[in-house]
Amino acid sequence: MSLKKSIQFLFVKSVGQYINLLSFVHPKNALNLSYKLFTNPRVGKIQENQLPEILQGTIKEKFQHDEHYFQTYTWEGNDTKILLVHGWESNSARWEKTLPYLQKSGSTIIAIDAPAHGQSSGKEFNVPRYAEFINKAVKKYNPSIIIGHSIGGSACVYHQYLHPETSIKKMVILGAPSDLKTLIDNYIQMLSLNRKMFALLEKRYLENFNFRLEDFSGETFAKHIQIDGIIAHDTTDTVVAFSEGQKIASGWKKGKFITTKDLGHSMHDDKLYKEIYQFLFEK
Repeated sequence: MSLKKSIQFLFVKSVGQYINLLSFVHPKNALNLSYKLFTNPRVGKIQENQLPEILQGTIKEKFQHDEHYFQTYTWEGNDTKILLVHGWESNSARWEKTLPYLQKSGSTIIAIDAPAHGQSSGKEFNVPRYAEFINKAVKKYNPSIIIGHSIGGSACVYHQYLHPETSIKKMVILGAPSDLKTLIDNYIQMLSLNRKMFALLEKRYLENFNFRLEDFSGETFAKHIQIDGIIAHDTTDTVVAFSEGQKIASGWKKGKFITTKDLGHSMHDDKLYKEIYQFLFEK
């Protein structure tokens, strides 16, 4: 282990130890801190004067949703519309390597910045709010295709479960986690938090979103999805386990599972993109 990784490891564990101690003295403060660390992205924001080149030539629109607003970027094309949904600690610029393949179709492409990411507002990220942003964008643009990466893919699956009767006809999910409980478990393991913190976090989700952690499952949601889809996952993904993609694919009646190797979590690959293009435009 390198010195940098060793220092990072010790820092993460020390934070976890502090939260564990705090949970016995001030459980509410411990919960607030652990929830904040889990839901507040550290990177991914974009300042308007530092917009990546790939986003500079787009049509930019902001949409209000309750007390929040979200940013979209549009590359104009024909009447076929594709909505792109990025993942955790990222932003719409992550699609730079994907765009050339999609633009061969001549389609209009719209990318959305997640809550607390890119140029969208807020400090907290959660999938239910992301799904609300997606739904508003779907109603505005009427895309027939939606593509999501990582937890953005989870948000797409959740959105389709909630709103099956939309313009969306095909979906592509890349490296997406299935179960919120698995994400929480991994987070607790990473910080070495005690089981008391799991119970507190679960209670917070129940209060905020009216669901238990085990009920928020992409595998369960996908069983209700009736549109055609691709679920692609890499066997060497160290961010989201390969088994998570398998879970989502297991119940998706019209979903095709694609296994890749040595692409990691980003999943940028010519062969994969060509297969996705064929699925979207050549059938």
